[in-house]
Amino acid sequence: MGRRFAGRFAVMIAAVLKGAVPTHGGTTLKLHQSPQRGEVSNAVASRQTAAMLDAANAGTGFAVITSIRVPRPSSPARANRRGGARNSASRVSHQLTAAQVAGLLAAAGHAGVIGLPLNRMTTIHWERAGVPLSGMVWATGRYTDLVTRWLRRQGHRTAWLYVHENGPHKGGHCHLLLHVPPGLVRALSGQQRAILKRITGKPYRARSLKSDPVGGKLGIDQAAPALHEANLARALGYLVKGADDDAAALLGLHRLDGGGLVIGKRCGTSQNISAKARGERR
Repeated sequence: MGRRFAGRFAVMIAAVLKGAVPTHGGTTLKLHQSPQRGEVSNAVASRQTAAMLDAANAGTGFAVITSIRVPRPSSPARANRRGGARNSASRVSHQLTAAQVAGLLAAAGHAGVIGLPLNRMTTIHWERAGVPLSGMVWATGRYTDLVTRWLRRQGHRTAWLYVHENGPHKGGHCHLLLHVPPGLVRALSGQQRAILKRITGKPYRARSLKSDPVGGKLGIDQAAPALHEANLARALGYLVKGADDDAAALLGLHRLDGGGLVIGKRCGTSQNISAKARGERR
């Protein structure tokens, strides 16, 4: 089951990043992308879904993503594995690297393999919420920690990944993809404002947080896995739009946009879909 998911998802990712969609027998899957959140319409005929599955199953599998090896420059900061220069003001970036993009895509695929498909997209406008750019990385880490703990208390695991961006009008913000069991979405939604208030120490400000199911429909990852994978691929294409030129050339990225100045970690994943976790499973 995991291998089948990985193969389908790898092919879907490759198609999305190159600005294409799978075709089979003259039938094209119609992907209607939202201008802001990379969403695919739910109005897809069953014949088109079947065609997509056939095309994906004929692919080369998840190795398309996980086999990518990108050399990283040596840096004194790499000797400090936890804290320190990893999140300090001396660590700044403006774009995602090829290694980071490949890691995010592999992590998203691994989440599906371990039964925790990323089915919810959350955007947090930290600057609007009252968190300065220098504190954004800490705030995101605190948010993922509190959400993970809350879900654990309900008896459920989760997986997540995030990308930080900074724009002239939006300021510092975070795009987060995570797994939330459909039955807990409403309860978690009721907790999110309290979580933000706990992090910022300030009253919740309108439009600081937006959270939607991947694909626009709750439970689509269970009811229509193939359609969910297509939507997740679109969402990931949106998250990695701030990639640099090397990443675009190496991975064939189609949609690019400036990521802006970020202080500290630009992206990250939960431990259960990290590079270490993926390596151990292999």
